[in-house]
Parts: sequence; structure tokens; C-alpha cells
Amino acid sequence: MLIKLTGGQVYDPASGVDGQIQDIYIQDGRIVDMPVGDFKIDKEYDLHGKVVMSGAIDMHTHIGGGKGNIARTLLPEDHRQDPVSRSDITRSGCGHAMPSTFVTGYRYAEMGYTAGFEPAVLPINARQAHMEMGDIPILDKGGYVMLGSDDYLLRMLTAKKDQKAINDYVAWTMNAAKAIGVKVVNPGGINAFKFNQRKLDLDEQNAHYGVTPRDILEVLATAVKELGVKHPLHVHGCNLGVPGNVQTTLDTIQGIGGLPMHLTHIQFHSYGTEGDMKFSSGAAQIAEAVNNNKNITIDVGQVLFGQTVTASGDSMRQHYNHKFASPNKWVVMDIECDAGCGVVPFKYKDQNFVNALQWAIGLETFLLVNDPWRIFLTTDHPNGAPFTSYPHLIRLLMDRSFRNEVLSTIHPEAQKMTTLASITREYTLQEIAIMTRAGAAKLIGLKDRGGLSAGNWADITVYTDNTNRQTMFEKPDYMFKDGELVVVDGKVVHTKWGTTHVVQPDFDPSVETGLKDYFDRYLTMKLGNFKISDDEITEDGRGSITVHPLNGVA
Repeated sequence: MLIKLTGGQVYDPASGVDGQIQDIYIQDGRIVDMPVGDFKIDKEYDLHGKVVMSGAIDMHTHIGGGKGNIARTLLPEDHRQDPVSRSDITRSGCGHAMPSTFVTGYRYAEMGYTAGFEPAVLPINARQAHMEMGDIPILDKGGYVMLGSDDYLLRMLTAKKDQKAINDYVAWTMNAAKAIGVKVVNPGGINAFKFNQRKLDLDEQNAHYGVTPRDILEVLATAVKELGVKHPLHVHGCNLGVPGNVQTTLDTIQGIGGLPMHLTHIQFHSYGTEGDMKFSSGAAQIAEAVNNNKNITIDVGQVLFGQTVTASGDSMRQHYNHKFASPNKWVVMDIECDAGCGVVPFKYKDQNFVNALQWAIGLETFLLVNDPWRIFLTTDHPNGAPFTSYPHLIRLLMDRSFRNEVLSTIHPEAQKMTTLASITREYTLQEIAIMTRAGAAKLIGLKDRGGLSAGNWADITVYTDNTNRQTMFEKPDYMFKDGELVVVDGKVVHTKWGTTHVVQPDFDPSVETGLKDYFDRYLTMKLGNFKISDDEITEDGRGSITVHPLNGVA
């Protein structure tokens, strides 16, 4: 079947196309060049006056894993607030801050998203994370496996194992957990919490292992680079949410020695201690450091006002924050020898000084980082806000008048502590397409996604141009997934299953000798059960696995 999308205004940064009028042809699920000679168009869509982009990619969103289910269990009121009825096409579901799996897929698709990546797949819980993501329709999925507080790695560092041994362990874990990247959360800090340390700075030793967060970041960033994994080490740094942590973040950037590193939800790591409240914005310093260090990429983790739930592997910080729970209930736990997690409901308020300044800090960061290929649109769903708030965030970035209008309504002392009103930059449609499409695909290492050139999979979103960018991005006219029309006028009209994106770096099989002894002695799961097979992900015909090449490997 040959489909033609006629006369749309195309924004395709991956191909250098910036608002040109172009026709797009789709055949067998992929974008193709215009056929030559006599050919028959089976279906044509007139897109004159429409904006065309590739399907959006959320490169950091908590959509699979144990902490999400804990959040759902903890918040029945969240289910009642936002139910979704069954239709002939969609299943019923519920949830605002942490929607159920099927609803997650529908709501992402109805905004024009075709992929989402879970940034904290705990290795020992990876099977459950993939099963949960396997329940999400329409979207492609993938996960970053979480290392850095696992007992086995910390034992290796204590024993001064060489980099090759660590590389083999990281590669084995990525293969076993079916991952496309590596994540570290509060490096060593989740483990230190188990030994009653309540904070861990960048150069402070874990009391049990004698290893610092800097040590952990260096060996993991080196492993990711040497293994050829395209997505840099994905780092949730030390001291999240702590006033003064801007210096820790700057030290982390300088201390990585030029290795590629992605700093996630940077807004939560950009706080100073100036002013009467001893809480201030460090966004300008962070943006300057990012602008000057081309090895660094970031996503923002924007705070937006309203009720949500914070769900994180950072048990150290979640335990500290439980006193701010709203409503007042919370869960924090340790998990075997791997890590931990915490779930704390939270309501961000525009008349709360700290919350209001957090909102401004995130926007300052977006607007002060120069290169849209190295900064990405996230709310750290659901920690800063639910992903359904993305259209509102895009309007804040693209419309200075609207941004300043909202700014004028927040806590007056927070208004005084931000330079937001003086920043004139407004994001363009091309820059939004970079942040949410082409740049995200490039950063993660996705082949054949994030662009509209011939050969790419036909993940395509069509919007009606509107000066109110929130209205525009809330409701696409059409969304195609792998060439199939799945959304019309902002509503799901067809469902299908996406693929799971992975990489498979090589490792020395002898790594399993030491791991088997460790599993037998310390863990409740046997080594053979730890490893996820391909058919577990593809069972029941739910999607496929796409293996992406490594750097230096064709």
C-alpha cells in the first residue's frame, strides 16, 4: 500500500529540513522516495497548512518498573480523578500522575509521541519492567539499566578490578536486562543509605566499600564509551534537591574528564543558597557549563504546578523528602543487593517560594542552553509533572508573553530571584523538533527513527499550526506509527504494538563464573532466571526487539 502525505510544512532537523513544503510517501511501514514511472497512490492525505514532524520521543519517562506500581497502589485517589472508559478500540484504565499502562500508551499517542524510554530499570526487576512496558500499546519502548549502587559492582571497585572486568560486567548486565543504555542514580548513595549514611557527596566515601561517587561515575562512563554504547552514561547525580547542589553538579561535569555524560533532570541539581530563603537559581552557571562542555547533554526535569507523585530509585533523597508528602503517605524500601526506591506524593504550588523558583529554574535552563541538540524536554515524569503537561511546557518555551504572564502570578519572592522575565528567547518549531525528535533519537542511538528521510520507519505526526502552541501540541490531526494511522483529531483510532530497542555489547563469557557464585551465595534469584530471553518480550505477538549498532560497529 502506497500512502502520500501531500503539501505539509515539514520540520525534519535530522535531514536539515526547516519548514519546507514537501510530500512524504509511505510504503510497507517506512518512508520511501517518490516512486518513478507510473504508480498508484492507494491513500492520500492533503496536509496543506499543516505542520509535519516525525513521531515524538520521550527519552526519560518512568513508565515501567516496580516503583510505578507502588505509586499506583499508594494513590487510589489518583485513579478516581482520571478514569478512561473502554471503547471499541481502547481498553479502560485510569490515573493522572501515574496512569495505567494502556492509558499511558493512548495519552502519549494522542499528543503525537511514538516512543518512551524508562530511565531506571533495576537489573533484578528488569523482567517486570519489560512486562509492564509490554502492556503499553502503540509506543516503542526501551530501558536504561540501573547500576552504581549494586553490591557486585562496588565489590569489584573495592577489589580494584581492572576496567576490562568492569566493562564485561556492564555489558553482561545490559544483555541480561535487555537495555539500550546505562543509568546511575545517586552513585553509591542508594547503597550508602543501607549503611545509615543519610548523604553522600561526590568525593565522600561509602562507609562500607570505601568508594566515592566520583569513582563510580568514572568507571561506568568509561565502560559505556569503551563498549560502544551510543547513549552516554545517564546520570542522576548526588544531592538531588539540596540547596547548594549546583556546585556538586559543576564538579561532576568537570570531574568526568571529557567523557560523554548525560545529566538527567538537571533542574533538581541546579540550586544555590543565596537570598533570605537560602535557596536560589544556579541555572545560569549550569547552562554556561553545558555550553562550554560539548561532552555533556542534559534533560531538564521541568516542574509544573499541580498534584503528582515522586517515584525514584534514590531512596536516600526520597526518605529525606517524605516529610513533604502530600497527601501524607509514602513508601521507601531497600531492594536486595541492588538498590532501593521511594515513592512520595507531592503537590507543586505556584504560591510556594521553593516550588515557584524550581519552575523558573527549569525554564531558565531551557532558555540559556544554546544547543537544542544537547538539551531535552522532560518533566522526569511523574516527578516534576505528568507527561501530559508537555504541550503546556512547549508553550512556555515558545511564547515569551505567555511565559511572563504565568511568571507574574507565582510567589512574588520567587519572581525576584529569577532572571526569567529578561530572557527574550522563544523556541522555534525546528528547535522543538530537535529536542523531542531528532536530537532524542541521536542521543539514544536509534536507527531509522526521529527523522522523515527515505528508509526511516514512518513514525509521523501532523499538527494544525496554531499560535497557541499548547493547543497545537495537545491534539495532532494525524499520527502514524510504523506507517499505520493510529490517531485522528487527537483520538486513538487504531492500536498496535511497538518495538523494544536494545543494544548487545560483547563481553567475555567467563564473567558468568564469578556472577554464578555471587548469585548462589547472596541473591534469591538464580543466574539463569536473571537473564531475559527475547521471546519473553515478544510473546503473544506484542511487538518485536530492535537491536541497534554500537559505535564503531556497522
